Amino acid sequence: MNLKEFQLLLEEGEGPTLEFKRKVTSPEKIARALIGFANTKGGTILFGVDDDKSIVGVESEKMEVEMIETAGRYWCDPPIEPTIEIVTYRGKDVIIVTVDESTEKPHYLISGNGEEDEQDTKVLIRVKDKTVIASKEVVKILRSESPDAPPLRISIGENERRLFEYLNERERITVKQYGKLINVSNRRASRILIQLVRAGILRIHTHEKEDYFTMS
Repeated sequence: MNLKEFQLLLEEGEGPTLEFKRKVTSPEKIARALIGFANTKGGTILFGVDDDKSIVGVESEKMEVEMIETAGRYWCDPPIEPTIEIVTYRGKDVIIVTVDESTEKPHYLISGNGEEDEQDTKVLIRVKDKTVIASKEVVKILRSESPDAPPLRISIGENERRLFEYLNERERITVKQYGKLINVSNRRASRILIQLVRAGILRIHTHEKEDYFTMS
């Protein structure tokens, strides 16, 4: 990455595909950012840049690059191998970490004891300028994007028609609302909604409190 490209990133500011980090802190925090981007649309992390876009630089590039590589290799499952570059800007070094959208979704965050405990709660995605925990519905959708996922089979019945009528009037619905609407368990409601997302009929919107669905 040349200086002009770096300056354009700074001007862009944090968002769905860009995050600023003042310093390299811990492998777990780095892994969270790597996973969030890999599970979504990919992105770039600038280490040595403050939230207000000021350049503070990194202290020891070799040690910090090693920590980033360790985070991707041992704190992410499957492992993530980002592209790492170093740019000197105004006399200070900035580490640029580029993460591609993964073809092995979902990636999980490995806990501090080296074990995967309740994996679904540790899948992270990028929403606007934040890395957040993915809902169970989002995790299932990520799994369905795998090349090894079973083929999609879908049929439109009375439950689906009632859903479309509801969305035509109110525009959005949650899993709980849909379960109540058609008098089924949340698990069954979730399964139907996920199938419709996979078919491109619905769109899932990740919210910090509760996901909701709309027509595509």
